[in-house]
Amino acid sequence: MQISKVYEDKNLLVINKPAGLIVHPKNATDNQESVVSWLTKEYPGIENVGEPFIASGSESPRAGIVHRLDKDTSGLLVVAKNNETFDYLKSLFKTRKIQKHYYALVYGRPKESPGIIDAPLGRIGLKRTTRLSGTKLIDSKSAVTEYAIKQSFAKYTLLDVAPKTGRTHQIRVHLQSIGCPIVGDLIYGPKGWQKPAELTHLFLHAYKLEFTTQDGKSLVLECDLPQDLQKVLEDLPA
Repeated sequence: MQISKVYEDKNLLVINKPAGLIVHPKNATDNQESVVSWLTKEYPGIENVGEPFIASGSESPRAGIVHRLDKDTSGLLVVAKNNETFDYLKSLFKTRKIQKHYYALVYGRPKESPGIIDAPLGRIGLKRTTRLSGTKLIDSKSAVTEYAIKQSFAKYTLLDVAPKTGRTHQIRVHLQSIGCPIVGDLIYGPKGWQKPAELTHLFLHAYKLEFTTQDGKSLVLECDLPQDLQKVLEDLPA
C-alpha cells in the first residue's frame, strides 16, 4: 500500500492514496498504518496543521488533511503543509471551488447521461452509514453529484463522477439511489450480485483535482486507475 506524491510545493502536497489504507486512525489506540502515520514520518511537525480530528470521542492529529477518502477508495488527496494553506483549502472546499472527479464502475446503466443527483444525505445514529432519508437520521445536509457515462459494458458501466458537495459516502449512496450501486460496495451494494472475480475492493478512484492555489497557480492534477482496476476493465465483456 504505497503512497505516491503527485504534486508538491512549499504550501501543499497532493498524494495518490492506495485502496485499503485508512486516512485517519479510528481512535487514539488505533495503530494501523494510515495516511496520517505516513505524513507524520515524511513531514515532521505536520501533525499540528489543522484542528485535531475527532473520532470515537478521541482526538488524533489532522496532519494537514483537508478532505477524506474512504479506506477502499483510491486516488488523489490534498494535504496542507501549514495552517494558512489549510484554512485556504478548507475555504475552497466550502465554496465548491475545488473540482473533484472519480471513476466509478457501477451495476447496470443510468437512464440519463449526463445526469445530476440532487438529494440530501444524513447519518444514521453515530455510525458513518449514510442514507437519503429515514426516521433515525441525526442530520440532513444538501448533496449534489454530477455524472456521465465514460464506457459501457455488458453488465456494468464506468462513470465519470463529479461530487459538488463532500458528504460522507455521498457518491456511493447517490449512485445506489438511481439503481446503479458501485461494484464491490459491501455496505450499499446489493447482496449476492455478481462482481468481476478479480475485483477485491470498491471500484471507486479519485482521478482528478482542479483548483487554484493561494498564490494564483491553476492546477489540474490527474492519476491513472490503479493496475488492478484497469485489469478489471480490460477483462470485462463489452
